[in-house]
Order: sequence, then C-alpha cells, then structure tokens
Amino acid sequence: MSMFVGESLVGDGNEIAHIDLLIGSKDGPVGTAFANALARQSEGHSNLLAVLEPNLAVKPATVMITKVTIKGMKQAFQMFGPAQVAVAEAVADAVKEGVISADQAEDLVIVCGVFIHPAAEDDAKIHQYNYEATLEAIKNAMSGTPSAQAMLDGRDSAAHPFKGC
Repeated sequence: MSMFVGESLVGDGNEIAHIDLLIGSKDGPVGTAFANALARQSEGHSNLLAVLEPNLAVKPATVMITKVTIKGMKQAFQMFGPAQVAVAEAVADAVKEGVISADQAEDLVIVCGVFIHPAAEDDAKIHQYNYEATLEAIKNAMSGTPSAQAMLDGRDSAAHPFKGC
C-alpha cells in the first residue's frame, strides 16, 4: 500500500481536535506531499515537524499542516506547543504500541492536518484532544477503518456534528 488515510474528531468546544492524515513511504506520493508541505510554506500556514522536544523529532517523520489560517501568536503558540507535542506523542505511542512497526518507522512519513480553532483557550484540552485524535487517526489509517462495508452500513444513520441543517 502506498498510502494509508486516517481521520478522527475528538473533544468538544473550541478545543475540539480534527485530524486528517496520510501515511506512506518516503518515495511515494505521501513522501512528495511531505516534502512539499515543508518546502512550500505560506503566510498563516506554517507547517512544522512533530517533535517530542527540540532536536527529538518523531519517527516516522511527521509534518503538521495547519487546517486554518494562523492569525496571531496565541494560535501559533497553540500549534507549536500543545498540538505539536500531542501529535508527536501520538506518533511515538503508535510505534511503541506496534500500530506502526518500528522496522517501518524510518521508511514512512506522515502528513498530519491539524485544526486549532481561533477561539481555543485551554491548552491542556488542545493537547489531550489532539493526542487522542492523532492516535485514533493513525490506528484507523493502518487498519483501513472504516471499511467500505462499515461506511455503507452507517450511511443512512450518520449524524455529522457540523452538518448545519
């Protein structure tokens, strides 16, 4: 498989976390997306590596991309602080738990879309929700969850929380 896709929504309020991610080989389409995310930055969309602390990046190498425009230092701090650590810890724990094989950790990369609401206040919730959502998205990606049948089975009863109608 050249690309695994995962998604997860966790939490509530302005600190809600919504993660979309791709996992794939460095020499495939996800590797190209990874390189482009780091090389093609734009104002308000500062993509960054997931690190447990400075100089301790996770494996598989993970680039976090902002899903909303960062409009101030508070929001930037939340992305470069609690969200960055949460994503890094989730990737590390996915390897620790064997969701991603340690043998593959050097060959794979992750592109992780992270949502930080401009009105988010609680850094502890930002951290917790993004950790849970990232780990769940990785597990979903690596297990192919939901299956096509599960998607079809849930189609008619689906209730998207932000449907608006």
